[in-house]
Amino acid sequence: MRLIITLSILAFMQFFFNVAEAAPHRHLNATAHKSVKKVAAEDTRRKRKQVKTPPKRTKQPQAHKVKQISKKTLSAPHSTTSHKLAKARITRKKYYAGQKVLARHNTRIASSRSAAMVMNATHHQKYQKARQTAMSKLMNQLGKPYQWGGTSPHTGFDCSGLVYYAYKDLVKFKIPRTANEMYHLRDAAPVKRNSLQKGDLVFFRIHRHGAADHVGVYVGNGKFIQSPRTGKDIQITDLTGEYWQKHYIGARRVMTPSSVR
Repeated sequence: MRLIITLSILAFMQFFFNVAEAAPHRHLNATAHKSVKKVAAEDTRRKRKQVKTPPKRTKQPQAHKVKQISKKTLSAPHSTTSHKLAKARITRKKYYAGQKVLARHNTRIASSRSAAMVMNATHHQKYQKARQTAMSKLMNQLGKPYQWGGTSPHTGFDCSGLVYYAYKDLVKFKIPRTANEMYHLRDAAPVKRNSLQKGDLVFFRIHRHGAADHVGVYVGNGKFIQSPRTGKDIQITDLTGEYWQKHYIGARRVMTPSSVR
């Protein structure tokens, strides 16, 4: 009986040891299995990454680079030369176009200048002719008697009537009838005494205060033609005389190249 009990105890102990030895092996096997799975997963991820990433470019041989550089070097001078030639052609075209425009502009200026010169020459000729006509009309009245209010060679002239007769048909604007109106005529520019020319009107204040009451026409050489007063004839008088210098008040130019008809 004791033997049976002893054998049973031994058998139970043997079974317990077997169970204890088996439990760690299972744990180790499970851990090893997990580590194997983890390694496999990492390998899978690495493979996927390798598939996703593009393949690295392989470096070209040095000889190929040299060939490319040599091609660029050979083609560069040709392209630069072509660009320079094209640029030069554009520059020439612009230059010739500019020269044509400048030539047309100069032609227009020259034609306008020539036209202006012709116009000026024409106006000057008209002016000279009109001034000679006025001087002739005035000189033809020398020796005729003074006539108050007269404006015609048939009836005689007073001072302003003589001027009116000489210029009324030669200028564009209307010539006034009295000496004071002529003195304030806006169409006739004032003239300084040292700048007098043939045909300029010279004014005097003899009787009336603050107004011009006598007028004559300058004929050059310090002289003027006038119709003086009742009892006197139309005559040429020295402007530098003391009497006329004392009563002289100014002068105006009624006849210019732009004012003649």
